[in-house]
Amino acid sequence: MTDAALAHGGESRSAAGGRNPWLIAVVVSIATFMMVLDTSIANVALRNIAGSLAAGIDESTWVITTYLVANSVIIPISGWLADVIGRKRYYMLCVATFTGASLLCGLAPNLQMLILFRILQGLGGGGMAPSEQSILADTFPPEKRSQAFALYGIAVIVAPTVGPTIGGWLTDNFSWHWIFFINVPFGILSLALVQWLVVEPDVLERERRERLKGGLKVDWIGFILVVLALGCLEVFLDEGQRNDWFSSSFITSFAVISAVSLLILIPWELTRRDPIVDMRLLFMRQFGTSFLVMMAVGAVLYSTTQLMPQLQQTAFDYTATLSGLSMMPGGIAMLMLMPISGFASGFVQPKYLIMMGMSVVAIALWHLTSLAPDASFSFFAFARVFMMAGLPFLFIPISTAAYLGLPPRKTNQASALINVARNIGGSIGVSLTNTVIVQNAQLHQSNLIANTAQSSSTYQQTLRQVSEFFTAQGSTAVQAKAQAVGWVGQLIGRQATLLAYVDVFRYTAIATAVLVPLALLLRSPKASQPPK
Repeated sequence: MTDAALAHGGESRSAAGGRNPWLIAVVVSIATFMMVLDTSIANVALRNIAGSLAAGIDESTWVITTYLVANSVIIPISGWLADVIGRKRYYMLCVATFTGASLLCGLAPNLQMLILFRILQGLGGGGMAPSEQSILADTFPPEKRSQAFALYGIAVIVAPTVGPTIGGWLTDNFSWHWIFFINVPFGILSLALVQWLVVEPDVLERERRERLKGGLKVDWIGFILVVLALGCLEVFLDEGQRNDWFSSSFITSFAVISAVSLLILIPWELTRRDPIVDMRLLFMRQFGTSFLVMMAVGAVLYSTTQLMPQLQQTAFDYTATLSGLSMMPGGIAMLMLMPISGFASGFVQPKYLIMMGMSVVAIALWHLTSLAPDASFSFFAFARVFMMAGLPFLFIPISTAAYLGLPPRKTNQASALINVARNIGGSIGVSLTNTVIVQNAQLHQSNLIANTAQSSSTYQQTLRQVSEFFTAQGSTAVQAKAQAVGWVGQLIGRQATLLAYVDVFRYTAIATAVLVPLALLLRSPKASQPPK
């Protein structure tokens, strides 16, 4: 018996329907690759979108924010929706919605319509990953889940690494519209293959009919609280830095609404017989620990994926394409190490692999603190490879460990929550790193400017040398001196920004190292046998 449910004495919950389960793993990975790729691509093309639609940069950021809000709202309730609608039907609905919305985004005539279609795209994309992970967890027995998640992980983690490259190339050579059009053929292919190859197990259909026998009971209060708690949290994290955090009544309001809603949501969901989000899972030692570690992985993965191209384009004058190419070797390293991690998970306990993976990531981040103003392309490429070498030994063991000890009927809810962890962690990581960069850049700039006093012989000597250079280029003495002062100002700005990025790498490395012992809370597979 190869089915996960049959492996521990239950009815078959496999989506393979007698076919090779690895074929199902490939099929469900297509849509996730498309969705995760789109998320990272949109960040690269934001300036082009703003220019094309005659919008400011601050306005255009809502293209990202609204998508993330819609995503964060739908993910936690996707487990409940899959139970009510049917897992296969819900999954296909999500893929169709995402694909159709992608086409509409590419055709959007103005920023307002693009934001509207991005919300629709986020609602469709949010439900895909939880459904796919649930399908894999039910289709593969516990001893083979790590290999299945390794294949799936190629889509989830490699896509953000190649996204900036593809996005930069499409944006530089065609237009931003194509970052959305590229999703359409992937979406159509995914729908066709899912309809043809993926089945809805009889036991899931029976459970759905039993749930609906007495009529559909919707936890509307829980739904509203989820929307307010996670939706407002996403706006707070994504827009906080641009609006000066709690100095803005707008941001403060969203923070208060999110905090109050979350405080009400937890006891409310814990006391429901049929909660829209099963919060009890978070208080289970195995799953709760997996949730926290996945948050940490999401914070590191998403923040560094955004941070590196941002650093290269602001401090090193890289193009979007070139900054994307510097991240490509990391994606290749990930591709090669995923199968190795999946194989190792069959012999080594997840907690030890997680500790090793986090240690590698922490060392890689510390290596980035040696960043210098003359850093080469190879430095960035190697640094990315170094970091990505640790992530396969995090993502796969966490995904495997999260389902150990869970009843089969909790798979959909668990998949939704583990994706919530990755998304919230990613948002927190991106928000914190951007805040540190802005604030520390100002601090470093103040310290560096203190060295430009008129009494400083080094400063005066630098001005003379730079003035002589501009004079040699044809400037008058007055113009050359003004240009020299401007050049020094730009140099100080660049160095202050670079030092701020180094600070972020240092803080992230320390935080990652501190979290390494957290994995020891995970139980061994033998101690976490799922109940029958």
